[in-house]
Amino acid sequence: MNSTEWLLRSVQSVSKGLQFKRHDSASTTPTKVSRPAVASVSAAASVDPMKPNGRSTRERLKAVLKHKEEALSPRVLRRTLLELQSVVDSQVSEVEGGRRARNIATWYAGATPEQRRDAWLLMSEQFAPNAEKVQAARDHYEAALGTPEEGQAEIRLRRAFVSPRTRLLQRFSAFPEGMQFLVDLRAELLPHLKTEKRLLALDSELENLFSTWFDVAFLELRRISWDSPASLIEKLIKYEAVHAIKGWADVKNRLDSDRRCYGFFHPRLPDEPLIFVEVALVDELAGAITPLLDESAAASDLSKATTAIFYSISNTQTGLRGVSFGDSLIKRVVETLRAEFPRLKVFSTLSPIPGFRPWLAKHAGGLIDKLSDKERQALGSALGQEAVPAIVTATDFLAAADKVAELDEKSPVRRVLMHCAADYLGRQLDNGRPLDAVARFHLSNGARVERLNWAGDMSTKGLKQSYGLMVNYLYDLKRLDKYRGLLAQGKIPVSSKVEDLYI
Repeated sequence: MNSTEWLLRSVQSVSKGLQFKRHDSASTTPTKVSRPAVASVSAAASVDPMKPNGRSTRERLKAVLKHKEEALSPRVLRRTLLELQSVVDSQVSEVEGGRRARNIATWYAGATPEQRRDAWLLMSEQFAPNAEKVQAARDHYEAALGTPEEGQAEIRLRRAFVSPRTRLLQRFSAFPEGMQFLVDLRAELLPHLKTEKRLLALDSELENLFSTWFDVAFLELRRISWDSPASLIEKLIKYEAVHAIKGWADVKNRLDSDRRCYGFFHPRLPDEPLIFVEVALVDELAGAITPLLDESAAASDLSKATTAIFYSISNTQTGLRGVSFGDSLIKRVVETLRAEFPRLKVFSTLSPIPGFRPWLAKHAGGLIDKLSDKERQALGSALGQEAVPAIVTATDFLAAADKVAELDEKSPVRRVLMHCAADYLGRQLDNGRPLDAVARFHLSNGARVERLNWAGDMSTKGLKQSYGLMVNYLYDLKRLDKYRGLLAQGKIPVSSKVEDLYI
């Protein structure tokens, strides 16, 4: 019996609920690893084991008995560590290392959230760089600065910082389902980082590896159409994050002749779009989402299409958070559309403003104070206040704003709401970055705030996010670098129409 078999058998007998599925080393048909469901540790246990007050794995590995909140006993923890270490054994081949990693992934798929947490902690705490080697390499590098040995000293220092954890994760990626396994593992890990700082090293390692493995140079841009496999179209329905797809008629409309949908795919996840964008080909800038999603509307005449509207961009893999695809996706899609439709001249989004309503709830009073006396008086009159000068409270204004469907074009409440939205999108920064998440995405890619649209999305979600307002971000292909430069200086690029709305 080899060490792997011994460990797997021991864990099976000692730890209830841990079910390793062994693969014989000579087998040519290994069992497929199931994708584990992302589970909440706190929901699965009466005592939250993710609270940062537990013993470190170093303490637990030296102990005899486990604490009540710990999933694996010290003995099983030690054996699990040996199993993980066997994956990165320098004396085994890549193939054997990948086989051992697959065994662990199979166990993980059937493990409880608490047991998975112990595996994370082992990977994070027990596979760090060798501190003594790092210090020695740093001293050597500092001594070599300015000498002919500097280059080699730098190489030594870089190598010292490479952790065994990197090698461990690389071997998990070696078997066919390994890449998806790691992406799903990180998706499950992310919600716990705020309370369990010991996992930050593992998360950082995964993010760094994903940034390399999922570089856009390795991604394929693929059109998704009504002729694509049903399993792929079902994933559009599942992952659509901006405007929920109601069913097959809805998705068919979004894949009609006057529409395009493109996604980025990775060769190791060939059937999983990493991110996808939905595009409407029209003859003018779109100001509302309802006409674009109208299943009964006739398809637009493509011979007259001059404008491409990006109305939904959805990331599908939570575990790839921090890995940016959007900039490259939009550029590649624009190039593809221009090649197919030379008449296209305008490339714009029709985007939600998800952070506007909660922001306004906090800042309405200060914005009202910035209004001119004339505007404040008009707003007071609209709110039923006859006193001069008007004393308008944020509570009264926000209550009136909730009745957006009743506000006509001349309504002072509507005008002030548009002023506030322009201020939010065009002036509000957080550490030099646009405050709104969607604005941050598009503006960092070189777009500008082009136009605010009243009643752009009157759905329950649209009203909850931004009182129904939507915004167009314009991608002017000749000015992308200019707008990025402005943003880098802390200046949000906006059109004159938006500037005119500033308070």
